[in-house]
Amino acid sequence: MLTLFYGPGACSMASHIVLEESGEKYEPKKMDLAKGEQRSEAYIKMNPQGRVPLLQLDNGDYLSENTAILPYLGKRFGAWPKDAAAEAKALSLIGFFAASVHPAHAHVGRPERYTADQSAFPGIKEQGLKTFHGYLKQIDGMLAGREWLGDSYSVLDPYGFVFYTWGVRRELPMGELKNYTAFKDRMTKRPAVGRVLEDEKIKI
Repeated sequence: MLTLFYGPGACSMASHIVLEESGEKYEPKKMDLAKGEQRSEAYIKMNPQGRVPLLQLDNGDYLSENTAILPYLGKRFGAWPKDAAAEAKALSLIGFFAASVHPAHAHVGRPERYTADQSAFPGIKEQGLKTFHGYLKQIDGMLAGREWLGDSYSVLDPYGFVFYTWGVRRELPMGELKNYTAFKDRMTKRPAVGRVLEDEKIKI
């Protein structure tokens, strides 16, 4: 049985949704990130990065990073492209989410990662928010005339959904992103998404 270590509202929500939708029995392990549970000695032994998500596989091995966990889950549950070109595009989008969109948001919430100079925090946060908003506009453009981020629903969509919730959290004008907002509405109508939002206490 799979075990997911996740933090409410964190990027681990994507894996949480995928597992909830799979119908397969799994063990959810909620981490209190505010209290620093992800930096405990026991957790660091499992994931030296001290972050979520972390997926414990059936054989006891651990898998970290959305760039690995989501393709694995997608292939396991049939929510991943089978065509080589489509798979490459999916990997490209996951890379964009993990390497560009997420770090931009981290500048807003974790400026201490980028400098020890507290006087620089406001500038880091301001630029991070501007960059993050720009990436959300890009995602809105990707969704023009489309129902999902790929040719059909896949693990890409819960990942893209996470960033919408972060935009709401940062009080960005998300309603102006018409395609992205319609996508959000489609996502929230999915029963598994509703269960995860309730469990993680996320309001959008």
